[in-house]
Amino acid sequence: MLVHHIQELIGHTPLIELPIAVPNDSHIYAKLEMFNPGGSIKDRLGDYLIQDGLQSGKINATTTIIEPTAGNTGIGLALAAQHHQLKTILVVPEKFSMEKQVLMQALGAEIVHTPSEQGIQGAIKKANELAASIPNSYVPMQFKNPANPAAYYHSLAPEILADMPHPVTAFVAGAGSGGTFAGVAAYLQAHDDATQAVVVEPEGSILNGGPAHAHRTEGIGVEFIPPFFEQVRIDQTLTIADDDAFAAVRQLARKHGLFVGSSSGAALVASLKLAATLPHNSHIVTIFPDSSERYLSQKIYSK
Repeated sequence: MLVHHIQELIGHTPLIELPIAVPNDSHIYAKLEMFNPGGSIKDRLGDYLIQDGLQSGKINATTTIIEPTAGNTGIGLALAAQHHQLKTILVVPEKFSMEKQVLMQALGAEIVHTPSEQGIQGAIKKANELAASIPNSYVPMQFKNPANPAAYYHSLAPEILADMPHPVTAFVAGAGSGGTFAGVAAYLQAHDDATQAVVVEPEGSILNGGPAHAHRTEGIGVEFIPPFFEQVRIDQTLTIADDDAFAAVRQLARKHGLFVGSSSGAALVASLKLAATLPHNSHIVTIFPDSSERYLSQKIYSK
């Protein structure tokens, strides 16, 4: 396959039926988003946000892109901005994996750190401050930009339906900004209202009403309710402990050769829990957003 630029490789990732025992003789399928060129699902979002900004006139040839990010969105944005030769500043809480920050810098982005204890809210505040001081700058703001769920509604969700050999009983996915979950769930439910939409969070996230606190599972978990959730029916929220998510990550590598991040581990644990409550021979689709290589400094394979 001959391609002319790396953006041509975004999307059309494999969907794998996991070769594992599932309660009630059900089946779990995972979209392997680490096969995107930047290594994660957020390549789809980065490209869509830049294209949306260009088409709306919010971005021109001299615009500086500024975005608060935990990492993968930053990589996706930096990859897309590089293609258009746009300067990029990414505001990242210090606690997030060093590998992702190195990759952002390798793509030409500038990193601005904020204190870990301020979380993503601190990064959002700093990004807005930078935008106010830098002429012709643009903050896509993944956390409230409707282009976020739209990116997945128009790309990831149709791929899932095209590849699935059976009707989707339930869609299970983690939520950080909430765009992936909302966009895919809305599309699947528009095609089959019986499809359940189940959101996954780590302990320390607030969706199930628990207290906010730090967690090891990266890429998912919220400090505020994503506005995109108002646009989709959520049937259930499952809260997964870090230890369970990391145990699933180790099992996927050791037994099945799948190198996935901790949010993927949480998604698998949630899918298995859900399967125990669903009818016989149900079909569950989940998302494995990225790979484990970008979390090795976080000791993702350590017990």
